[in-house]
Amino acid sequence: MDSVPEPAAVAPSADAPHSVQLLSEVAALPSLPGVYRYFDADNQLLYVGKARDLKKRVSSYFQKNHGGTRIGHMVGKIVRLETTVVRSEAEALLLENNLIKTLNPRFNILFRDDKSYPYLKITGPGAASVTGAPAYPRVAYYRGAVEKKHHYFGPYPSAWAVKESILLLQKVFRLRTCEDTVFANRTRPCLLYQIKRCSGPCVGHIAPEAYAQDVANAEEFLRGETQGVLLALEARMRSHAELLEFEQAADIRNQISALSRVLHQQSVETGVDKDADILAVQVQGGKACVNLAVVRGGRHLGDRAYFPVHVEDAASINQADETEEGDDPTARSPVEQLVLEAFIAQHYMDVLPPPALITSTPVSKVLVSALSGQAGYRINAVHNPREQRRIWLEMAQKNAAIQLARLLAEEGSQQARTRALVTALDMAPDSLEALRIECFDISHTAGEATQASCVVFHNHKLQSSEYRRYNIDGITPGDDYAAMRQVLLRRYSKLAEAAAHDPGSKGMPDIVLIDGGKGQVSTARKVFESLGLDLSRIVGVEKGEGRKVGLEELVFADGREKIYLGKDSAALMLVAQIRDEAHRFAITGMRAQRAKVRTGGSKLEDIPGIGPKRRAKLLQRFGGIRGVAAAGAADIATVDGISKELAEEIYRALH
Repeated sequence: MDSVPEPAAVAPSADAPHSVQLLSEVAALPSLPGVYRYFDADNQLLYVGKARDLKKRVSSYFQKNHGGTRIGHMVGKIVRLETTVVRSEAEALLLENNLIKTLNPRFNILFRDDKSYPYLKITGPGAASVTGAPAYPRVAYYRGAVEKKHHYFGPYPSAWAVKESILLLQKVFRLRTCEDTVFANRTRPCLLYQIKRCSGPCVGHIAPEAYAQDVANAEEFLRGETQGVLLALEARMRSHAELLEFEQAADIRNQISALSRVLHQQSVETGVDKDADILAVQVQGGKACVNLAVVRGGRHLGDRAYFPVHVEDAASINQADETEEGDDPTARSPVEQLVLEAFIAQHYMDVLPPPALITSTPVSKVLVSALSGQAGYRINAVHNPREQRRIWLEMAQKNAAIQLARLLAEEGSQQARTRALVTALDMAPDSLEALRIECFDISHTAGEATQASCVVFHNHKLQSSEYRRYNIDGITPGDDYAAMRQVLLRRYSKLAEAAAHDPGSKGMPDIVLIDGGKGQVSTARKVFESLGLDLSRIVGVEKGEGRKVGLEELVFADGREKIYLGKDSAALMLVAQIRDEAHRFAITGMRAQRAKVRTGGSKLEDIPGIGPKRRAKLLQRFGGIRGVAAAGAADIATVDGISKELAEEIYRALH
């Protein structure tokens, strides 16, 4: 693959919208498949696209007058170009979506999901390190990278779906769910054995061979081979009965009954597909929802809704792209197809696709072919399905419509709250979306482990990725005013310095919300005065009479009279939402810091010489990290594998 060298950025002028250097690079592009990337004057990535013919595609952006359209708005910002040549259109498609997902360009359809997908894990034989555990594999909820020594089933659409499946396996196959350390130290069976959710392998109530058969049956069930499981169980039941082992035969009979009830309750499991994903898309009001329904092992595991961003911008640019290379403008892809194709390309970079994709709108054959090549097996995408597949798709379409309607209602409500607050404070921001609020709160326990939180609100929602916590030290314990002074100085000193050199620089919020009344606001005013910042930004939330919710008043630092918004005010609802989130974020941080302080400010795994095995032995002996911290060096040295010198090192680290 080839990449165009990065040129120096040249800002466009009014007379020449694009630099001569940029246009010459466009003219020199090869007529080969590849991926292109546009950057603005601040070196921010604007757009990532693919092309069968790079020269023709990229040239089309600069040879036409796009006017005041969305594509015209984007093209006017381009000052730099990067391209990568690849071998085929399919390879370009995969690279394009990999870059979109990792680089977050401004004008592409983007599905954001920072969570890994949950799996159901059955530990493999020999994988456990605790004595006795390898012979009795464990079933567990799991997120993260998969390992070959274990068996994984999924991915599931939600944690709830995994836990429901684990509960089902406990009821039918009575597999253990306990940690290996707990398993190795049981002397009598736990409550799960008493309620017939576990066969009691920890105390030898089931032979390893019989337990291994239950594990094999459970794995067959998860793969959808239910008929084979029932036949095998019936054969075992008859075998025990012939040997007059009636108690064992009765246990297997109960397993068969439980499995039959489960299969009867799963009315959706009548289709021919063992593994399939059902994908339905809805677009309305510039927003979109893709509903993913997951079928694994013939069982419907649940749904999950995804909401992309930049739908309108990206759709207009993508549709303009499709007129390139002689495409028929009347045959442009609808927005629903563009959204669904973007989801498929980005989603299945992290998750292996099933053999069958059932879609509410047709998708590109090139995309399906690229997915098949990446997965290593054939993938079939079906539009307009029949019978059971149609039932699944109709369910997914209904769920997508419901989720999109809920999103639009919530966003409408949140925008109304933002507008109400702007009106109440008599503000005039450039736009409601651009309104930025930062809220601060202080938390501690009798002066211990003081922490300050800063939560951020803009674009009509709380932005958790921009939250910050500050450890407060060097103050009198319990002095909330000193803590507020310290956090505000740390947060705004650099921003104030930048604003002094460049009055047009961005970064300062429109509102600095303080969880407190006159005292805290007075502290904030002194900080802002020392930094030369606008006092009108400071708004305090003072609790009302009896500290009752809904009676709060807003206090200002610039001399304005405090105001009461009314308990039913949309503005107060927004203020309370942000204030409560700051309080929650501060408390969770303080509790974590307090726990760390009370255990010596160090974890066992941070101590040189302490690996997983020694850590497990210490926790097992003393019952947890606090027990280790409470033990003396001599007691720690009695643990197998812990020398006297290492015990003293552990004691010092925890004290």
